[in-house]
Amino acid sequence: MNLIHLPQLKYPFPSRVNARAEDAQTHIQQWVQKFDLITDEKALFKFNKARFAWLAARAFPDAPFHELCLIADFNTWLFLLDDQCDENSAGKKSDYLRTIMAGLMDIFHTNKVYSLEDAGPLPASLSDIWERMRAISKPSWRLRFIRSMEDYFNSCIWEAENREAGRVPSVKDYVRMRPFTGALFADVEAIDIIEKIYLPEEVLQNAILQRMILACNNIVCWANDIISCTKESKAGDVHNLVLVLKHELGIPLQDAVAEATRMHNEELAIFLVLEKLLPYEETPFSYELIRYVAVLRSWMIGNYEWSVLDTGRYGVASALTVAD
Repeated sequence: MNLIHLPQLKYPFPSRVNARAEDAQTHIQQWVQKFDLITDEKALFKFNKARFAWLAARAFPDAPFHELCLIADFNTWLFLLDDQCDENSAGKKSDYLRTIMAGLMDIFHTNKVYSLEDAGPLPASLSDIWERMRAISKPSWRLRFIRSMEDYFNSCIWEAENREAGRVPSVKDYVRMRPFTGALFADVEAIDIIEKIYLPEEVLQNAILQRMILACNNIVCWANDIISCTKESKAGDVHNLVLVLKHELGIPLQDAVAEATRMHNEELAIFLVLEKLLPYEETPFSYELIRYVAVLRSWMIGNYEWSVLDTGRYGVASALTVAD
């Protein structure tokens, strides 16, 4: 076993937490049990250690409580689905997963509300989330969110096809797909309804802002990859920036961690430069744009602080050694 040192990632952003974080954590504990997403004491103990609501509270520090609970439920649902894909046989059966994902997408297209008896835990809980999202959103927002979820589901199938074929993706392919596998585009779309920041389409599609969103996405996902690389290496999963760098470049794990960190820091530098180039004075929505960028900042620092301070999901303190 070699000792692997994980870097301390740094962000020049304020650390903020929603005042209702602990209340939201209590809410999601009740919500997952209501929908039978957690059904035994061992799983509940592990779930409580993960403290998923605290990620939402750090990413959306100004969200009202109702909206905070909604986005906490959504991210909890994503984590639980991700665990099923990564840790269970479903994540290695692309045809089976394609059928599951088609059924989940149908919820967005038909707006059908499922009960546990109708469809089981994952569809029933997703339909509950979507019903609450529809109640506070406009049709144009729903179309954007649905596109993001379709991209996410397709990326899950891409991962399953890789596992099925025993294929390690190239660094180029992994970097191209990682923004979708993390579902962060859907979370960014949710800024609209969760923090009540309403930017018109022409501002949202500004090329500088779009590149900042991609940078935020890359930073969050690559930070997650760096933090979880030992956990995923032990599990035999290859869908991790550190691990695909190690495989493609033929370098030791510690060197791959260093290269992933360099890429992460380069994206952060790009975000900081572009932030100064945004046309704040050229739009009547300058205040909303400032608030929107503040949420992107909160996502980056909040994800990292949640990963190393709040959650037991990655076991960062004990994950300093891994077979290389």
